[in-house]
Amino acid sequence: MDPSVENNVKAVRRSKEEKKVLRKQLKASHTLLKHEGISTAPQPTKSLVVANGGLGNGVGREELSTVLKEMGEVETLLMPPQKPYAFVTYRSEESAQRAHAHLNGQKLQCGENSVTLYLSYVDSVTCEEKNSVPLPEGLLLVEDFVSPEEEALLLAAIDWSSTNDDVTAQKALKHRRVKHFGFEFRYDNNNVDKDKPLPAGLPEDCLPVLERCVRNGHINIMPDQLTVNQYESGQGIPPHVDTHSAFEDTILSLSLGAKTVMEFRHPDGRLVPVVLPGRSLLVMKGESRYLWTHGITPRKFDVVPACDPESPAHTTSDLEPNRNLTLSKRGTRTSFTFRKIRHELCCCAFPSTCDSQGAASAPSPSPPSPPSIPSCHAGATRLEEEYVHRVYDAIASHFSSTRHSPWPRVCHFLSSLSPGSVLADVGCGNGKYLGVNPELIAVGCDRSSALVQICAERGFQAFVSDALSVPLRTASCDACISIAVIHHFSTQERRLAAVRELVRLLRPGGRALIYVWAFEQEYNKQRSKYLKEQNKEHPGNLSPINDTSDGIQEPHGKARMHTSRHLEDNYRPGDSMQDVSKVIDGKLSVHTNRTAFNTQDLLVPWHLKEGKRQGGEESGESGKKDKRKEKSKKTSGNSSSPSSVSSKTRLDCNRDPSPVFDSSMSSGSGLDTSDATQGPDFKPRSSGDTIKMSSSILKSESESGPVPVFHRYYHVFQQGELEQLCVQVPGVKVQSSYHDQGNWCAVLEKA
Repeated sequence: MDPSVENNVKAVRRSKEEKKVLRKQLKASHTLLKHEGISTAPQPTKSLVVANGGLGNGVGREELSTVLKEMGEVETLLMPPQKPYAFVTYRSEESAQRAHAHLNGQKLQCGENSVTLYLSYVDSVTCEEKNSVPLPEGLLLVEDFVSPEEEALLLAAIDWSSTNDDVTAQKALKHRRVKHFGFEFRYDNNNVDKDKPLPAGLPEDCLPVLERCVRNGHINIMPDQLTVNQYESGQGIPPHVDTHSAFEDTILSLSLGAKTVMEFRHPDGRLVPVVLPGRSLLVMKGESRYLWTHGITPRKFDVVPACDPESPAHTTSDLEPNRNLTLSKRGTRTSFTFRKIRHELCCCAFPSTCDSQGAASAPSPSPPSPPSIPSCHAGATRLEEEYVHRVYDAIASHFSSTRHSPWPRVCHFLSSLSPGSVLADVGCGNGKYLGVNPELIAVGCDRSSALVQICAERGFQAFVSDALSVPLRTASCDACISIAVIHHFSTQERRLAAVRELVRLLRPGGRALIYVWAFEQEYNKQRSKYLKEQNKEHPGNLSPINDTSDGIQEPHGKARMHTSRHLEDNYRPGDSMQDVSKVIDGKLSVHTNRTAFNTQDLLVPWHLKEGKRQGGEESGESGKKDKRKEKSKKTSGNSSSPSSVSSKTRLDCNRDPSPVFDSSMSSGSGLDTSDATQGPDFKPRSSGDTIKMSSSILKSESESGPVPVFHRYYHVFQQGELEQLCVQVPGVKVQSSYHDQGNWCAVLEKA
């Protein structure tokens, strides 16, 4: 080829690449404005917003700062917590222009994670000033309480290879391993047998540390019980309050090895994350010991204050926008928790969480202050963040253990697709539908990074994304499925937007399958599996049923089909549905599990389980569950990976097919549940997964105290409502609709 021609070809290729970067940069700017309210500037300024360069999609401060400083002197670098973008301000406008020109479209490697950066100018960088959240009353953190030599001595004193359980009551729990000294903490009754001390007392190497605690006034009596927990990266412990009747007031927790973040939560919803450095001592007294729950969310990375040699050490990760925050990779951490056995009833000032004062036998009440039905976009996003997103991130491991067998009718839809078809599972959960038809090119996305991690561990292609803004090209998919997702959106507008997004992804002629939970749990004189399970919990209330081998009963005969013509004749956008969504004083009610719905907008409890203990209603499947074997690889409980460290989205999914930026700050968890053993897509499996932490928690517990109860928002659909919603989207034809085991379902075709 003539050299001049070759040069011209290269120039054209560069020009195309530049145009591609520009398109994606503009898409990123549009998404920032749409979801975050961040306006970009058309003219150069000293400040830039770096899309895909945030803590929320696995980018650490050190990696980003290094790249940015190569372009010039950086004045400030702001990385808001759980956001997929960052702000940088240079000393000069020339440096900002250099960064804009050279870093746009460039890949940044952050460990195992790779993202593509897109930079846009902003007129100014402002952050909302928030007051620092104080530590819970009675909580004290003492850094460097033991020396490195003492740390090594204490770790060496714990022999994990020992199999003599009678001496140390060693246990291998799902998300950690445990040893007990002095007295064994029993997870079957969340207490200790005070008349049966273990043969071996506390290790002698612990005595100098405990004597120092007494001398310094951290505790006024020598502890006689020690629990040693060892956590690998990605492991944690559910939120809990140590049983009041088992232990005296003060609890000491010594952290050895890697640092971690422990989250304290008040019953009113206040959350205080506390960074626990290695060799630090945490002292819990009074309110912090008796009332606040404490737990460690299972994940591989934490968002923590960046280390500054000239600044005092941070004791709490307040996670405020004006803090210098970065990512901290977890390592192996060993905690020594010292407690004093209580031999009398607890008479503390916190009866709501005190088992000695009747809290353990009290029924599960509603959340302290039930939320109201949202009347605006901001209220809807807040409700969904609190009562959908955070809950599912907290219960992902347990949730996944109850969702393992694909539904037959969904499988039939997937099997009907031509080989080589591109499938998007929007709200894929643990990915149980991604492997149904191996001849498809299947990709999933979900709002929960913990569930996306489970998909990855099972070998599926999935990424973190919001259902309202999926980072895939328009008309790039032959088929989409949305199984038990749209009922988690709290307004009609947001539910409609979710359907529009599915249609946007479809090519002309492409089909989508949608499942939502039905208000009518009894249809054609047949009760759904959800209601039928009540018979096993309360014999005599309902007629008996015959279960299939996997615990799901398919409808007898053919499901009723609604044709598109039938839809046009009966369900029009202007029609009104039967008014069953009334609430008291505008507040959402808490649904009683296994009963018929009396409102459309409600909170549905999820009862957590620890070990083989089941909280809340029994499904009647326990005997079968114990015999079932899980075929797919169980998750280790990692709620975050380097590419999805927060519950927000990862913006660059290492896929070229689309403008990659998506802030995912809206809603739309792709999760289908109503209880640990209940819901629109339940198929029982095992009963023994430990769970993660949530915000919408009623009672929090893992080692002790009451069973944790989480509440999730649902809008259950009336007959015809799903079709009515779908026909409001231009260019959509409802091929069919039907009722399937308590769900309303629709198959759409894009014109």
